[in-house]
Amino acid sequence: MSAAAATTVEITEEDRLRADLYGFLSALLAAPPDRMLLDKSAALHGDDTDLGRAIGTLSKLARAATPVSVEREFTRLFIGLGRGELLPYASYYLTGFLNEKPLASLRKDMTAHRISRAPNVYEPEDNIASLMEMMAGLITGRFGVPAPLPRQREFFNRHIAPWAGHFFADLERAKGSVFYTPVGTVGRLFVNIEREAFRMSGA
Repeated sequence: MSAAAATTVEITEEDRLRADLYGFLSALLAAPPDRMLLDKSAALHGDDTDLGRAIGTLSKLARAATPVSVEREFTRLFIGLGRGELLPYASYYLTGFLNEKPLASLRKDMTAHRISRAPNVYEPEDNIASLMEMMAGLITGRFGVPAPLPRQREFFNRHIAPWAGHFFADLERAKGSVFYTPVGTVGRLFVNIEREAFRMSGA
């Protein structure tokens, strides 16, 4: 995604950590991880929470993985010969078809937030990697200034909450998942945490 204008604004440490995790998931899901991203994944340390344990598993698998092995897995999962095992698009999960109403709704909100698709990106914007990237950008102010919490909540509830948890659960269970199994776990747990946090903030 690209921004019409970006402003550097201080955000809280909690929001920085949220944005970092959204960005990390986006990077893992946008393309096969290269050596640098695998090394970054391997260096992670989890705590004794469910999310922390999932991060620890991801770190362990990253240490054993190679760029070649994860590229093969990524291809099986998301590309395949005709299509991959999973179709990581909001339109598909919500309607059963690609390029449907959820994509049109997202594009309208992207315009409102001054978010545009990067020139070298050709797939629909409602893919999971792009949505994770957009949330990170809304939090940090990449698309202008940091979005207030109500606007973050609105974007999340409209474009991520209705389907992302189901996608990440499918990724955990996918036959082709090895390295991506804990990626699915991290994503599912994080989406649940964000959903509950937004629910409480909107009460």
